[in-house]
Amino acid sequence: MQLLNGIYDAALLLYALSLLFVFSDCLHRNPSGKRLGTGLLVVVGLLQAAGLGIRFSQEQGLPIFTPYDFLFWFAFSIVLTSLAVAFTRGGEFTILLLSMAGFSVFLLNRVWLTAGGHTLETWSAVYGWLTMHVIMANLSFAALTLGAVFAILYLFLHTRLKSKKWNDRIRRLPSLETTDKYSYTAILVGTPLLGISLVVAGLSIVSEGRTLLFQDLKVLTTLIGLGIYIFYIIFKKSGRKSGVSMARWAILGYAFTILNFLLNSWSGFHGWSGE
Repeated sequence: MQLLNGIYDAALLLYALSLLFVFSDCLHRNPSGKRLGTGLLVVVGLLQAAGLGIRFSQEQGLPIFTPYDFLFWFAFSIVLTSLAVAFTRGGEFTILLLSMAGFSVFLLNRVWLTAGGHTLETWSAVYGWLTMHVIMANLSFAALTLGAVFAILYLFLHTRLKSKKWNDRIRRLPSLETTDKYSYTAILVGTPLLGISLVVAGLSIVSEGRTLLFQDLKVLTTLIGLGIYIFYIIFKKSGRKSGVSMARWAILGYAFTILNFLLNSWSGFHGWSGE
């Protein structure tokens, strides 16, 4: 455990440094800072992979059944996504927002949770179903995070263009059409994954004969969150809403998703705290 904590702390420090270099590049074009920030991000990803390897060894299996591991995997997914974006043109601000989200989750996980916290295995005997549920949910959150980031960039760029405030930073952003397209694509990927994770969780509960859990408040809030994204996709395909409205809708859906995750503390499904 001491080794894992050391790796976690080192990754946090390097993540913070990477974020600073990425921010400096966004503030004033700084190619060397961008390269250094990306390089540090690669090291962070390697350290996170090492940490996940240690957890795999400790658990003698895939480490995904505690809030600690779930957020660890999520932060790792965000780092991988950021590195993928780093190879695209005009992705500096996307990487900045993704890194801010990933670092915040990584830091929260370090100070709030522990690897030995509440595990979902304590209430589920259907290992395969639960594994698929957690993996699908994690991938979904990563995709929806990316969708929210591009939605934020869309609103920011739209506001600046509307007020005719041009500068070098604005020119480095992707176009409105591109940010709108990428936000929609990410949400189009994340929403089915979220739906599949819920279906799998439902099948797991039915097979266990614990149908009373369907009366949990978490069921209603999760379905509302999924419904927001389904309506987003419907409105987007219909073309009846403006790009600004759709961007706001995407951010609303993501904010509700975060709120829904925090409701785990009061849920019979994932009842846990930071203990």
